Amino acid sequence: MKKLVLLFSITIMVCNCGSSQSVSSKSNKSVLTVTDFANTITAEELKTMLYTYASDEFEGRRTGEPGQKKAVNFIKDHYVNEGIPSPIADGDYFQEIPEAFFEGKAKASENVLAYIKGSEKPDEVLIISAHLDHEGIKKGEIYNGADDDGSGTVAILEIAKAFKSAADKGFRPKRSILFLHVTGEELGLFGSQYYADVNPIFPLANTVANLNIDMIGRIDAKHEGNPNYLYLIGSNKLSTELHDLSEAVNQKYVNIEFDYTYNDDNDPNRFYYRSDHYNFAKNNIPVIFYFNGTHADYHKPTDTPDKIEYDLLAKRAQLIFYTAWEIANRDERIKLD
Repeated sequence: MKKLVLLFSITIMVCNCGSSQSVSSKSNKSVLTVTDFANTITAEELKTMLYTYASDEFEGRRTGEPGQKKAVNFIKDHYVNEGIPSPIADGDYFQEIPEAFFEGKAKASENVLAYIKGSEKPDEVLIISAHLDHEGIKKGEIYNGADDDGSGTVAILEIAKAFKSAADKGFRPKRSILFLHVTGEELGLFGSQYYADVNPIFPLANTVANLNIDMIGRIDAKHEGNPNYLYLIGSNKLSTELHDLSEAVNQKYVNIEFDYTYNDDNDPNRFYYRSDHYNFAKNNIPVIFYFNGTHADYHKPTDTPDKIEYDLLAKRAQLIFYTAWEIANRDERIKLD
C-alpha cells in the first residue's frame, strides 16, 4: 500500500505568495483555516436552496422541459450572485446540448458550468459534478427529486461558495476547479457524456480527478441506526493515491464512516456505471462517487425536501469540500495506478 499523502495544512500560514496566503483577524491573534471555509457550508443555506430547487414550481426538472429550464437559471443565478465566473464566456454559463444528442428522449438541454481559476496550476482541473435533472411529471404527479439529485446540486453550490470565500480571502486553490451541473442523467448520463466525449471545456488530459455527488441527503435502511456514513464508489479503481487521500482527509476532519459495499466489482446494482462519474472514469480520470444509497422514496414523487437530513447533508458536503481542497492544493496531481 502506498503511503498516505501529506494533507494541506489545516492552518494556512502567513505569507505573500500563491495559495499559502493568510488573512489575520482584526485582533491579529488568529489566522483563517480550511475549516473556517468548510464551515460556510451550512444546513440552513442548503435547506433554503433545496426547498426552492425541489419545489413543485420546478416540475420535476425533466430534461428539456420548462421546469428544467427554471433549474438551470436557478443555478446560474447563484453563480452570478456569488461572483463565480463561467469558463465558457463572460456571463455564459450554459453548455448547450442539441436535441439530436438525446436520441429522441428529450428536447435540447444544457449543462451549467462555473469555475474558479487556479493560482499556480490553472491548466490542471478538478471537476466536481452532480446532475441537475430528475423525472419530471408522471400521471399528474411531480417527482421533485430532492435527494436525487437536488441534494448533490445544492451541495455543489455551497462548496463553490466556500471556495470563492477562500479565494476572496487570498486562498485561491492551486489548481482550477470546475463546478459541473450536468443534464440528462436520468435518461442515460447524456450531459456528462456530452462534456466528456464531445466538448470538454478543459482537456481531459488536464483533468486531475472527478468528485461526483448523486444523492447525499438521506439515510438508507441499512444505516438507520448509524446515520454517520456515506457510500464511496470508485475511489480506488483507478488511483490508490486518490483512495488514500480520501481516507486521510476524512480521518483528519470529518470522521464519517465510509461504506464501500457498492465499490465491489461484482456489485449487482452496478452503481459504478450508473452515475456521471463513469464518463470520466472511462477516460482514465480518477473518480469518487458519493452516495447515500437508495431508500423508500427513490424515484418516487415522495422524494421531497422535507425528508432531507440537512445537518447530515452539510457534513457530507463539507467532507467533499475538504477532499477537493486537498486535491486542488497538493504539490503533485493525483497519479493513476
